[in-house]
Amino acid sequence: MLEPLRDVRSYRLPAEVVDPLRRGLPEVAVQTIAAITMEVPAYAEPFAGELGHKIERAVQAALGTFLNLVSRPGTDPGTPLAAALEAAYALGRGEARSGRSLDALLAAYRVGARVAWRELAAISVGTGQPAGTIADFAELVFAYIDELSAASVAGHADELATSGRIRLRHLQQLAQALVAGEPAHVLQAAAERADWTPPQTLTAVLLPERAARGLIDLLDPRTLPLAGALPDLPGMAVLLVPDPQGASRAHLTRLLTGHNAVIGPARPWLLAQGSVDRAIRVHRLHTPAGGAVVDTEDHLTELVVSADPEALADLRERALAPLAGERGTAAAKLVETLRSWLVHQGRREDVAAELFVHPQTVRYRMARLRELYGEKLKDPGWVLALTIALAVPVTGD
Repeated sequence: MLEPLRDVRSYRLPAEVVDPLRRGLPEVAVQTIAAITMEVPAYAEPFAGELGHKIERAVQAALGTFLNLVSRPGTDPGTPLAAALEAAYALGRGEARSGRSLDALLAAYRVGARVAWRELAAISVGTGQPAGTIADFAELVFAYIDELSAASVAGHADELATSGRIRLRHLQQLAQALVAGEPAHVLQAAAERADWTPPQTLTAVLLPERAARGLIDLLDPRTLPLAGALPDLPGMAVLLVPDPQGASRAHLTRLLTGHNAVIGPARPWLLAQGSVDRAIRVHRLHTPAGGAVVDTEDHLTELVVSADPEALADLRERALAPLAGERGTAAAKLVETLRSWLVHQGRREDVAAELFVHPQTVRYRMARLRELYGEKLKDPGWVLALTIALAVPVTGD
């Protein structure tokens, strides 16, 4: 069974071992930087120019800290490792901010450890140190690099988590601004803060919050989720989906099947509020159930005629005034027949098929309607008014 690496905090090397190593640190740092630059492509550019000199000094300082650590008097209670670990942690955070991966960072540590050990060991061999001392020294070098690696990994992870939370908050603020219909300059600034590349269009999808959480990973990565933004529709979420037009809209519909969703129209991303508003209106007219998907494009006529409910009610009252003297059941059947007659442009067989009645029944009912309306059923203005008035069925018709 392999023994664990020695604790670099407690081990000590004698001064006659450390002093030659300290004198050779500048050259060791140069060799270490050169190897990392050659073997880890992600670091080739950052190590160039003035930044490279700063990094070289930082590497030299890290190696110097190591030598300080292993050459302290045994009674020294202080630990220079804390500062080195703090610097390594900061390095990890900086790498995450620069967009470099953890793979590159760990590769740099591995290369750095190998080259630093090779160069320092060569110095120790050159000064006649025994093999046992050199072996101990190798173990300490790699233990030290492990400590620094772990600190950098923690810094990298913490920075990604922090930046991820910040970006998520900015994306939520952007979605809120879009739903609220903020001015273009406000939306553009919010998109820049969120590091979000605007698509040409956004389409609002209204669906239960639980379904939204499950679907978000299946949609375009630029999709903006917003939950709890509709006080009148508790438990509902809005997804702003980029460019789901043509075949993509059909694909979106398939993904949403089974989730009681309403799909709004595609709108330029700065005008996404219009898509949200329409989805909400259609949801109020046709709340989806049984896993259905309601497409607002299928309800445009209904949206138009229901835009002013009071005006529609007044129009219905005026258009249906000739039926005021009919009994409830009889009036309802006449209204039903009149609506179908208008839709089918007077084709009796089609009306009968829709209403599941005999064509003779349609003839009888239309005769009664002509008695009540007279020449109005031939007047284009009245036909238009009746068509609009009966376009949206009202409970009780």
